Amino acid sequence: MLRSRKLSPSSPAAQAPLPAHIRSIARPKHNATPERSRADIVRTAVDKSAGHTQALSRGLAVLEALAATDAGATLTALAARLGIPAPTAHRLLATLQAAGYVQIGATGQWRIGVRAFRVGSAFLAQRNLAVQAFAHLEALMERSGETTNLAVIESGEAVFVEQVQCRELMRMSAKLGARVPIHASAVGKAMLAAMNERRMTALLGRQPLTRHTPRTITSHAALAKEIALIRARGYAIDDEEHAAGLRCVATAVVDEHGDAWAAISLAGPTTRITAKRIPTLGALVRASARGLTEALGGRVAAPSRAAPDRVTSQPAARDRARATGR
Repeated sequence: MLRSRKLSPSSPAAQAPLPAHIRSIARPKHNATPERSRADIVRTAVDKSAGHTQALSRGLAVLEALAATDAGATLTALAARLGIPAPTAHRLLATLQAAGYVQIGATGQWRIGVRAFRVGSAFLAQRNLAVQAFAHLEALMERSGETTNLAVIESGEAVFVEQVQCRELMRMSAKLGARVPIHASAVGKAMLAAMNERRMTALLGRQPLTRHTPRTITSHAALAKEIALIRARGYAIDDEEHAAGLRCVATAVVDEHGDAWAAISLAGPTTRITAKRIPTLGALVRASARGLTEALGGRVAAPSRAAPDRVTSQPAARDRARATGR
């Protein structure tokens, strides 16, 4: 019968090396991760992911803040604007600078870099006005019940490039490619109102403004007052100025510089587009144009102040308004 005996730690037998096959069994498995350690690893990974997301969000906020300035911003001003510590802002700027997304001038002003411009230019190359506009025109037609149009300026005239017709039997219909005068159409006046004075003057010149109906604006002074009114309220009105019995409401779609690129309008007979409906329809057109402007990367600006809609239901009253400089 075999009996086991205890070995003292100092005995030669206890100090003898174990056989290889026993050492492999007795050796602790250091590679095995306890359950608690695994949870710690997952928690650490989540924390790192959240940190990376925050850093990305802050980096994008830095780019947007710099893009909103014309002359750039100092580190201190940028940190204050974003509500983050200056050291944090500096780390973000240094990372973006290393990648070419921002640059710093001799006076310490941080600005958007060349690489950010290239990324933005890729978007500009891919946008398509007519394709992007169609959904906005369709939605506007559904909300207003009237035919909606998209027009651009070409060779001194407004040209219709897209249209969604309403379901009414009596409705406005213009062939794509049809041209209308810019001084006697809602789309034309809306785009004029979104232009700077130099471009507007170059486009209109000092040539006489052709009369198309008794309601057409035919003096440059009266047109200038009309443009100021359009800028104030945010949309233009064609009050039977190009065709008798037809009324239109339009707002400009602007590019990234805030300059006129196109115009969205709705049009219909004066029996449906009454003076009472104009404010509501104007708000719908303005919202649609704003949505398309944002979708195309344009710069949206709010109207400077509220302005009345000078559309009346009595022809005599309308003629008096025109005579006083409308």
